[in-house]
Amino acid sequence: MASKFTPAMRRTGLAFAVGILVFSALAAANPTEKTAIGELSTSQIEDELQKCPLVESLNVHKQATAPQTTSLTSRIFSILFPGSPAVNAILATIYISGPPNFLLALCPPNIDPSSLSVMVAFAVGGLLGDTLFHLLPEIFLGEDSPEHVRFVMVEPNKNLLLGLGIMVGFFTFVAMDKTLRIATGGEGHDHSHSHSHSDESHATSTSTDSKKGNGLKNRKQKPEPSSPSHSQEKEKDPNPSVKLGGYLNLIADFTHNITDGLAMSSSFYASPTIGATTTVAVFFHEIPHEVGDFALLVQSGFSKKKAMGAQFVTAIGAFLGTFIGIIIQEFGGSHGHTADSVDGGVGKGLLGTSLAWGDMLLPFTAGTFLYVGTVSVIPELLETGKNKGVEVRKAITQFLAVAVGAGIMLAISWD
Repeated sequence: MASKFTPAMRRTGLAFAVGILVFSALAAANPTEKTAIGELSTSQIEDELQKCPLVESLNVHKQATAPQTTSLTSRIFSILFPGSPAVNAILATIYISGPPNFLLALCPPNIDPSSLSVMVAFAVGGLLGDTLFHLLPEIFLGEDSPEHVRFVMVEPNKNLLLGLGIMVGFFTFVAMDKTLRIATGGEGHDHSHSHSHSDESHATSTSTDSKKGNGLKNRKQKPEPSSPSHSQEKEKDPNPSVKLGGYLNLIADFTHNITDGLAMSSSFYASPTIGATTTVAVFFHEIPHEVGDFALLVQSGFSKKKAMGAQFVTAIGAFLGTFIGIIIQEFGGSHGHTADSVDGGVGKGLLGTSLAWGDMLLPFTAGTFLYVGTVSVIPELLETGKNKGVEVRKAITQFLAVAVGAGIMLAISWD
């Protein structure tokens, strides 16, 4: 009897032992649910949510209602930016640096920067449109996915750090502008560069004072004819402070271009769409910016050829910023538009959040764009003259230009 049940008992015991081993292995491979959730990254949480039946139904509905053809702008962007984020960022830097500088060859040396007010207004609309329509939503919410619905996990400290990055970018440009104003005795780095107007007013006041002080002497003495060569020499020799302002402006422009390069790299690592729209906005901004700097250099005593060469030198700053941004994104743990957390789960990143250092570049860029689009340029658009009719027409034109610039940014990404 005992011998009859021994093989069955042995098989049962063996199966029990194997079951214990299998269970132990599974337990070792899959820790308890509480521990596993703490170790999940945001992308892994997103993947688990996609398995929910309700989310799967939403994905099916989204794919069924999505447009079947890509837009014209998407096809153009795919041609202009066909590579990886790093390659696309370098291509974008070429696009924003090359054409605006080559356009300087068509500019007359005596161009009045104040005549660029409509183009400046158009650039303001583009910059603010890109910041408000693209960069800020991308920073806090991420980008929509064409294949499935996406969810946002709210982290209060993460939002605080992102807002801090925006503020740091904004006040970095405040510090740059303030430093330049102190160095030049009050002249900042703006698009109007209206040094000629101040020089004219100074010359007028000086001549008026001289007439008042030497009126009696002028009655007794005949005016001596001025030498043409002497007057031309005076015109060619600018005021030392104006010349210093030209060189300091080159330094400021070089630094400004570095931030443009950072914008290119951070935006393309966020998403191709954000990178493309940021490139368009910066391109429209660079045209009046480069022309204004070119006019300032000519007023500072540069020849047209030397002024163009100096502008090409400052364009190196954009490439420097792009390469710095690429290095930070590649080695700083950025996670692009998925807002993924660092390895080890949520809360293991920068100051206990899911952010990495590379994720702070896009907020920094948004802060610099806010400064350039508002503090740096809006005061120029607010300048008015005494002729009310002319100023009303000018204001309407400028507002229309702002609307067109912002409208282009909106139309590019409208689904």
